[in-house]
Amino acid sequence: MDDGGTLHSIGDLARQTGLTVKTIRFWSDEGIVTPACRTHAGYRRYGPEAVARLAFVRTLRELGLGLDAIRQILDRELALDEVAARHAAALDAQIGILRLRRAVLTAVARRGPTPEETHRMHELARLSEAERRRLVDDFLDAVFLNPGSAGVRRSMTPELPDRPTEEQLEAWIELAELTHDPDFRAGLRRTAQAHCSDVSTPPRPDVVVLARDHAEPALDAGIAPESPEADPVVTALSAHCARALDRPDDTALRHHLLTRLESAHDPRRDRYLELLALINAWPPPTPLTPALVWSTTALRVRTA
Repeated sequence: MDDGGTLHSIGDLARQTGLTVKTIRFWSDEGIVTPACRTHAGYRRYGPEAVARLAFVRTLRELGLGLDAIRQILDRELALDEVAARHAAALDAQIGILRLRRAVLTAVARRGPTPEETHRMHELARLSEAERRRLVDDFLDAVFLNPGSAGVRRSMTPELPDRPTEEQLEAWIELAELTHDPDFRAGLRRTAQAHCSDVSTPPRPDVVVLARDHAEPALDAGIAPESPEADPVVTALSAHCARALDRPDDTALRHHLLTRLESAHDPRRDRYLELLALINAWPPPTPLTPALVWSTTALRVRTA
């Protein structure tokens, strides 16, 4: 420091700011901080405001701003709040890309896919909102052939938010892969068509829903589907379905129920609904598979 005690050497600034001499010299060469004067030997000396200025520049650099933008802010050519807003928006975009990459890499690490499957997962994660909509519409068009299925379609439509969490991104990738599974599509289409063939006017409960409603209390009570204790449950289910379908409560009805429930039994449907709830931030659904397994087992034992 000079005799007046107000000027600093680069070494002084480095000690006070924690920056390296090399960095301060470079910033000085770039005009970010300018020396107040030079000694007879040519050494730079900086005024007392240089410490605060360098601390401010260091903060902006750590926040990711470039030197050109920082120079304009210091020269009052740009407002700090405007630059900060633009930079925050750019960071949001970068964070979105990083989340996407992390979601794909996490899924790859968990599943161990082939190179082709990895490429498809990455492409699914990168889809735009319009492309995601087209993919989902194509899937639902293939499943629901009845024009009156609009309500069900809405209940099965994923809506990935603008800023999804990594969990939502992972769920979207897996759900999108499910929609490409031709066997899954065909199974859901058969279930939807069978439901439409059972629907009357006015609409009545679906037999799959009725089976779930009767089986879940039996499951909660620990009643085995092959046991005598299951007899009244099956009797009540058969009678309820007979009324809903306006059919006789006979062996033919039970065969029809067994066929319908076996057709609807696909654990992938439960997984689709679980992923859908994650994406749409809905409460987790109750899986249908346990009730269908119980019902089909109970009916099969009694309709052989």
